Amino acid sequence: MRIFVTGATGFVGSAVVKQLLARSHQVLGLARSEASARQLHACGAEVQKGSLEDAESLQAGVRATDAVIHTAFIHDFSRFEASVEADVWAINIIGKTLRGSKRPFIVTSATAMLPWGDRVDEQCKPAATHPRHRSDLAALALTEQDVAVTLMRLPPSVHGAGDHGFIPMLIDRARKNGVSAFIEDGVNRWPAVQRDDAAALYCLAAENALAGASLHAVAEEGIPFRQIATLIGEKLDLPVRSVSQAEAAGYFDWMTHFVAMDNPTSSQWTQQVSGWTPQGCGLLEEMREADYFPAPQ
Repeated sequence: MRIFVTGATGFVGSAVVKQLLARSHQVLGLARSEASARQLHACGAEVQKGSLEDAESLQAGVRATDAVIHTAFIHDFSRFEASVEADVWAINIIGKTLRGSKRPFIVTSATAMLPWGDRVDEQCKPAATHPRHRSDLAALALTEQDVAVTLMRLPPSVHGAGDHGFIPMLIDRARKNGVSAFIEDGVNRWPAVQRDDAAALYCLAAENALAGASLHAVAEEGIPFRQIATLIGEKLDLPVRSVSQAEAAGYFDWMTHFVAMDNPTSSQWTQQVSGWTPQGCGLLEEMREADYFPAPQ
């Protein structure tokens, strides 16, 4: 297959590109900059110059390929609504171009959008109040136009070398505050997956076109946040303590909502229907062994 990948040089997207090429697919990666284009050429992928805001480049990429994997998202939490609007717009442009073709379209979503507290599975619906819910709705609406859409729900921690997500942010915050904290008793749970395992599931989704399905790229169903905070404290030689809900915003700032997530998530159905079996190490093991704690500059 020839597959168009958005976010092709990002943390997840670059791993997807690498595995697609290893599986003998051709890859056309969306590249906004010359540096991104060079990175794609270096790994053996072709380049479609453009961006998520450029309809012509998106349409050209879709028309030239057999499937689309959409991993790009503008991770600007200070303008999250605008990021969602850009995502919805790009999904609709890609979907309009795919209309009637039944070509696979894998759209990245998140387990954090699902109701918190109880263990959730692939049949659970996102909370309608979550801003990014609009992206899911836009994607799934395309199934009525003969587009083979699959939602790929990623957990809050996709970990591995080069991680620049929540875990490194928590480590930086602990350094700045001189303490590694958790909220209340810290029993709220974060699901997680190793980056290469997530990339393998994207490949399977593109190859098998599970139209209308939601897949969970989840290897660990739920790690108590207290364990994450404790390991950060140990590695940084900092005290570990609980903060109340009232204190949390003063410590975590904009991350408070994410730190408080209780998001235990099953991938049992995903593994059954796709044949996916996670092979990578767990989050805590990777935090102990990988370079998550470089010396501060």
